[in-house]
Parts: sequence; structure tokens; C-alpha cells
Amino acid sequence: MAERIRILIVDDHHVVRQGLVALLNIMPGIEVVGEASDGLQAVELYRNLRPDVTLMDLQLPNLGGVDSILKIRTDDPSARFIVLTTFDGDEDIFRSLQAGAKAYLLKGMTVEELISTIQAVHSGKTLISPAIAEKLAERMSTQALTNRELRVLERIVAGRANKDIAFDLHITEATVKSHINSLLGKLGVSDRTHAATVALQRGIVHLK
Repeated sequence: MAERIRILIVDDHHVVRQGLVALLNIMPGIEVVGEASDGLQAVELYRNLRPDVTLMDLQLPNLGGVDSILKIRTDDPSARFIVLTTFDGDEDIFRSLQAGAKAYLLKGMTVEELISTIQAVHSGKTLISPAIAEKLAERMSTQALTNRELRVLERIVAGRANKDIAFDLHITEATVKSHINSLLGKLGVSDRTHAATVALQRGIVHLK
């Protein structure tokens, strides 16, 4: 009898997590060995269980999905991840794959897609759908924001005025304006409101 693919499921929504556990445990050749509701718990469980494949949500308490992947892969570079999320922004996709995820699935996928992706990733393959590949290509063709521009953009999304952003980041208002002009150009938008909309759509910034 062939060994089963051992799965760790990481999702902060109890119903989603339990649904995945119930679904995968009835599939031939697959066994759910653990479940985590936040990133820190995921890191700890991974160390203890060493699953073959981890299904990882992105928006998690305490430690986000991308940071969890990075932390686990620091200890075990061979760790295999499938990101399973509702977020389809190109920045989310880029960060996940850059961190080391082998596949990126949206939660509207079919059971067949999920099972075939688990099997492919377990066998060492990277699996990217055409739709995800297209979004990734769009992201690769754009200029990346600097860390400071990202901090400014996060505060724009939060509705902070320039003087408040300057206070938060310990810089002058003139420097804030310079960063805003730069990030508007990189995002291809003409004003702060559009910048905030694009940041949320692309997954550059998430509402807390």
C-alpha cells in the first residue's frame, strides 16, 4: 500500500478548515495530519509534524501566510506549500511564489483541482494556472515600490493626511509628497484615492 500524502491545513476560519479536513480525509492517498488557525501555530506544527504538503491561507492572525512560509522554509528549504486563499491580487501572488509556494489556488477551485494540485506539488512540481500566470506577468512588468513608499501607501489607504504620515514616519511633508509622486507613477494612477483603490485590488495593502 502506497504511503499517503500527509497534509497540514492552515486557515483561521474554523468552518473552512473543518471542511477541508473532512474533504481531504476521505480522499484515497491523502491524510490530514494537523490543522492550524494562525501563522505561529503553523510554524510550530510544521516543526513537529513535518507534513508533505501544507495548505496555507494568506490572511492569518499573529503571523501572515507569506511570513509563515518564509519562516518554515528557513528551517526546511524543501517544505512544499500550496497557497489557498480568496485573494487574487498580483502582489499577493508574487509575494507567495517569491516566498516559495509551489502553487496558488483560489477558494472557488473544484475538488478535482485541489487534489491534482496536491499530487503535483507532492511530486515536486510547481503548478500555476494560466489566470494566475497572467496576473504574475502583470506584476513582473511593473516597478516595485520601495519600503518607504509602501509605508506611505499603507497610510494613504488608512486615510492619513500628509502631515500625519510625516509624523508617523519621522520625515518631512515635502519628503512625503515626493514619495507619493513616485508611487503614483509606479502604480499608474493620478491621485491618492485611485492609489488606495489599486493598492487594495492588487493586494499591495490589505485592510486590517
